[in-house]
Amino acid sequence: MNRLCVFPITALALLAAGCVPPPIERASDYPDRPQLAPPTEADTRLPPPASSPPPPPPPAWEARPVVADAVEVAASEYVVAPGDTLRAIANSTGAGTEVIGAANGIIPPYTIYAGQRLRIPAGRYHLVRPGETGIAIARAYGVPWAQIVTANDLVEPYVLRAGRRIIIPRTSGATPTAAERAATFRLDLDDLVTGSEPALETASRPTAPTASPGRVLPPDAALAAPLRRSGAFAWPLNGTVVRRFGQVSASERYDGIKIAAPPGTPVLASADGVVAYTGETVPGLGRLVMLKHGDGWVTFYGHNSQLLVQRGQSVKRGQTIALSG
Repeated sequence: MNRLCVFPITALALLAAGCVPPPIERASDYPDRPQLAPPTEADTRLPPPASSPPPPPPPAWEARPVVADAVEVAASEYVVAPGDTLRAIANSTGAGTEVIGAANGIIPPYTIYAGQRLRIPAGRYHLVRPGETGIAIARAYGVPWAQIVTANDLVEPYVLRAGRRIIIPRTSGATPTAAERAATFRLDLDDLVTGSEPALETASRPTAPTASPGRVLPPDAALAAPLRRSGAFAWPLNGTVVRRFGQVSASERYDGIKIAAPPGTPVLASADGVVAYTGETVPGLGRLVMLKHGDGWVTFYGHNSQLLVQRGQSVKRGQTIALSG
């Protein structure tokens, strides 16, 4: 995934493509400058007076807390018996199917044969329940979600399935209490992109978006995001660009654009997409909207005075989604 952010001084609209954990991308992986189309007259019109949507429900990681009840599994070897499946072996050992498969070079659909010797990796394994999110799991164990993503080789769209056992990396030092873990836990934009969707039941499908701002998607419902993005990105609001996208120094890159705009300026969706998050849980960003556009592109819009959309709502390019703060 690429990453691009747009920072208005008063409205902080972040245009971010695929904010994900390592690996670190090279400078050549990014465009020389963001490909933003100038706003049209229709884009910049003030919206007609309307009542704002109801306040967003609590995010899934607060609505569905996680119990840190991971099972400690010792390293061992298992000899496959006739009729065994990798899932059944994982259930009997307490390890994760995907982790065992990766350790033994077995890929989906995880075909095994009688007499095969499997290495069972040691670790602590958490059983994912319906509605749990990566963020909630990370907070319960006091482990950065990015480390869990790496340890389990999680990939897009980062939606967990109930019944999966994921390995929880160990942290150094004394084990903190649940209260200490909650007090020190911090979210960032990467966590929202990769760890905010609730786990699905095995045979369930994500919930389709709606154009209505009045429908509030249950916080424990996984959202179906667009697969493909179309068209160029539009400017998220009118203002003066005071910092541009690109390489700042040999070791620093600014993945965004900083725009100065007065409070109350309409903040516009930069492209067609689906609202994947609204709330105030990321430190330093205030009231925030996250849109998913397909092809790994995600946009963020923060420091707003008023949010005009809800999670699960589909939006069009140029649609007003918030007012700057």
